[in-house]
Amino acid sequence: MNHPISPTVRRRRLARELRRLREDRGFKLSVAAKEASVPQSTLSNIESAEARRIKPRDIDALADLYEASADVRAALHELAQESKEKGWWSKYRDVFGGNALPDFEVEASMMRMYQCQVIPGLLQTPAYAEAVFRGGGTLSDEEVQRNVDARIKRQHVLTRHSPLHLWAVIDEAALHRLPGSAEVMRDQLQHLLNMAMHHNVDIQVLPFDVGMHAALSGSFVMLDFPNELDPSIVYTETSTDILFVQESASVQRYVADFAHLNAAALRPAESIRFLQQNMESHE
Repeated sequence: MNHPISPTVRRRRLARELRRLREDRGFKLSVAAKEASVPQSTLSNIESAEARRIKPRDIDALADLYEASADVRAALHELAQESKEKGWWSKYRDVFGGNALPDFEVEASMMRMYQCQVIPGLLQTPAYAEAVFRGGGTLSDEEVQRNVDARIKRQHVLTRHSPLHLWAVIDEAALHRLPGSAEVMRDQLQHLLNMAMHHNVDIQVLPFDVGMHAALSGSFVMLDFPNELDPSIVYTETSTDILFVQESASVQRYVADFAHLNAAALRPAESIRFLQQNMESHE
């Protein structure tokens, strides 16, 4: 069974490949657009992965100009076609907004994350997730349920064929914030312990006693992809904004921060004991 296709990842791959072909031929963007009779704004949008509808004749014109092989031309057309497809998350635009994290998760091979406030979404039980979405007091019952449904559906990436490798560093604060009742928290902690037994899930607890650390600015998610044409990205969010960090130097800063968190946090085996003790405190 193949992974679902991410149109956003395919747009990024097409953008990088077309930019590489252009630069290999020594064309400036304005010159390539003129020579291929493709509007410069169109080519700019394609190379910045902003174009959502890419005309086959534009792909052919660029492939002709860059003297691309038949195989490369076919691959470009395939990427352009796949960039139009829609994933299951498109039905939840009201939940995820225009930039959908699942759009990247479905093709990622590894996710490294630090979560400072709550249990990571991919590891939440339905009851815990419901408590999270009810926490703000701004969502209707129907909106809460749609958010929970979407979050649980995302978790398929951990159990699919060739599953995503999740490496989560969870701040101790998340383990003390009660989701409404001790029973819900006990079930959530048991679920964490169960997930920690999966070969593709690594969980580390960052205890209070480590003091100051590398991620005091807040939670973040790093996604790595199996194809070298798909560079790693970082996802962060605030109450009003979602940010995907793609610039290489910025991503490397997060890589360094995660390395520091990994070194400061409890080892996975120690973390399991910590979670077990925490669960007993909710008995």
